[in-house]
Amino acid sequence: MWLLITCTLVTTLYATTITIANVSLPQIQGALSASPDQVAWVITSNLIATAVTIPLAGWISGRFGRRRAMIWGVAGFGAATLMCGLSTSLSELIFWRVLQSAFGSPLTPIAQSIVIDEFTGTKRGPALSIYSMGVGIPPTIAPLLGGYVSEEISWRWVFFILLPLAVVALVGTLTAIKPDPPREERPRLDWIGFLSLSIAVACIQLMLDRGERAEWFSSTEIIVECALAVLFGWIFLAHSLTRERPFLDPRLLLERNFALGIGIAAIFGMLFVTPMVLIPAMLQQLRHVPEFTVGLLLTARGAGTALSMLLMILFANSWNPRLLFLIGFGLHTYAGLEMARFDMNVPLSDVAWAMALQGFGVGWLWVPMSLVVFSNLDPRRSAEGAAMFHFVRSVASSYYISASIVVVFHSQKVSYTELVQWINPFNDRMRLPDVMGRWSAETTSGLAGIAGEVGRQATGIGYVNAFNLFLWTSLIVYPLIALIVWPPTGYRPRT
Repeated sequence: MWLLITCTLVTTLYATTITIANVSLPQIQGALSASPDQVAWVITSNLIATAVTIPLAGWISGRFGRRRAMIWGVAGFGAATLMCGLSTSLSELIFWRVLQSAFGSPLTPIAQSIVIDEFTGTKRGPALSIYSMGVGIPPTIAPLLGGYVSEEISWRWVFFILLPLAVVALVGTLTAIKPDPPREERPRLDWIGFLSLSIAVACIQLMLDRGERAEWFSSTEIIVECALAVLFGWIFLAHSLTRERPFLDPRLLLERNFALGIGIAAIFGMLFVTPMVLIPAMLQQLRHVPEFTVGLLLTARGAGTALSMLLMILFANSWNPRLLFLIGFGLHTYAGLEMARFDMNVPLSDVAWAMALQGFGVGWLWVPMSLVVFSNLDPRRSAEGAAMFHFVRSVASSYYISASIVVVFHSQKVSYTELVQWINPFNDRMRLPDVMGRWSAETTSGLAGIAGEVGRQATGIGYVNAFNLFLWTSLIVYPLIALIVWPPTGYRPRT
């Protein structure tokens, strides 16, 4: 049991860092005198570092052993977190955020592989349900905690409050994780595969983050990033298909359930974090809702996740994973329908309801994803399979968040252009007092107020379009669920 608690706590550490700093960005921006584009790198750098380093989990665990990797990972994470809180400039904070993610992101697949190997048979489902709480609940609780701490104390304590958890996790790792058996062969890192994948992933992320503001391919920077992504993506694919033991082996996808599970994990990654990014931004930008209130709304999502994960402890072994998928993604689709109906005057209770629905759906999905992905996989490659599982989920999540923000910004520009055409002295509607309200087209301040409201309405349309994208994305998963083979056949060596 202590082993399971330790693995869950180690996963909680990293999962918390993904969202805890999001609501503190305004305070960080003011304290470090940064522009909105610059302070966004506090989040972007973390996402890029995660995508680059999480596939290293398989090699790290094979090279140094899982226990040693977890000890150094937790210790390095704690040190980097401390330095994040002590940072005096934005560049310094971004540097330590990168190291924080580099030490922390491989811990999730390593911890998951330990749980999968140690808990077999009927014990695996309940164990994965408990472990999944460390992945699913902290990202929803963290914004509430981060918003309260940053408002009442300082943004630095968003990082400092993680240090006691890191110390407890380190003690648990030293006492509960068994030493790895000696290995005669220690794998070497496939540097060509690692570097080519890292460059391709980073270039795509940069292109998505900066493309809309840079006018896409009218910018030399975007053209260069796209060319590098294609070039190094091709190098990675060609190298991986011709090397016996590549950095990430695409031949793992030849196993049907593993490939389907990876595809489902990618769609889940797209849906998992996105509402936690879009909804706080929408409420703060359009309604000026305080950070702590936004955190309370996100807590509804955490409550839904906690409830469904508790149910999974009871039903994980007795229910077919395909049924669990249908329940979980069905709730995501329903939440998407609710969010697609949002407008700027949406009651906060409706927002809390949609978040609770989506959170309730999240809890039904972690366990069946893990069961399906590892159902027929060679146990000797569980760490490598876990690394690919979390890599695909993480990359899909970061890319989709960036794409959703692109939808918001692009829709905002298009909608503003369309709406502003109606603001002219020849529009009879503008002469109606009930239409103009407190604005006047006869004064400079009145015109500025009208322009601000048009911009606000255009931004609201952008968020609604992003929520519609969320809805349509949730529908892609159902054909994949139908193709899953269950009960599994178990691992069968290829002859």
